[in-house]
Amino acid sequence: MGGTFTVVVYGADRTQVEGAAALALEEAVRLDQLLSNYKQSSEWSTVNREARQRPTVISRELFDLLAACKRYSEQSEGTFDITVGPLMRVWGFYKGSGKLPHRAEVREALDKIGSSNIQLEAAGRTVRFSKPTLEMDPGGIGKGYAVDRMVDVLKQSKVTSAFISASGSSLYGLGHPPSEPRGWRVNIRHPREANKEIQEVFLRNESMSTSGSQEKFFTAEGKVYSHIMDPRTGYPAQGRLQVSVVAAKALDSEAWTKPIFIQGRQWAAQHKPTGLRAYICDDKRELSCAWLQ
Repeated sequence: MGGTFTVVVYGADRTQVEGAAALALEEAVRLDQLLSNYKQSSEWSTVNREARQRPTVISRELFDLLAACKRYSEQSEGTFDITVGPLMRVWGFYKGSGKLPHRAEVREALDKIGSSNIQLEAAGRTVRFSKPTLEMDPGGIGKGYAVDRMVDVLKQSKVTSAFISASGSSLYGLGHPPSEPRGWRVNIRHPREANKEIQEVFLRNESMSTSGSQEKFFTAEGKVYSHIMDPRTGYPAQGRLQVSVVAAKALDSEAWTKPIFIQGRQWAAQHKPTGLRAYICDDKRELSCAWLQ
């Protein structure tokens, strides 16, 4: 998935916990084979090729994941969108550090996207694209889904204390480490100073995902443009520097970081799911970071 997965496991039986960690990592490899849009043989790539032409029968696992993606899109008023790839390309974020496109290029890219154009039929377990230009990108969901599945594998192996990190952006703390009953301590980095930490969080049977404008960005005509794209306008979102979301599942925490980043604090207070917590850093002259009330 273009990143590094790590697993830390505690237990009384070294052989048992090492075996459990190995099985969890094998699950990440399996999902890379399923969800990769870089591997032509993956089921995800097959759907991108075939669903433009005809209804395509897919596995139950992928069908359920795509159904969840459509729900996230609806709940976030279109700001979560796994079809945003053409916009990312026109802004140069797939290769290089970005470029300022012409308005006509943005309009053309907008015509090619939209999660509402992913048509799922439960009876036949098929997917079809109503636009021939549509393509799906798992980048905003794949790591979170993999982390949740890895947690399930660890639980099936009777592990009660573990920590999983997917590229440092999607994290999960299972139980707690022996020395800290509050949970697994993680630190949210300062959005403007990479070597500084700004908030401490303890994860106990919880996940945390973070998205920030500092990950990929460029400056043009005196303005900073980040890689976090608003699929409604075709332009990078403005107003936030970083959002961290804590939730019971990594799929939820990863999916909701970008809608909250795009929509902002007031919208999130009214629309975020129950049980989800968000730590938001707004883009102001004086740094303003706080938990969403």
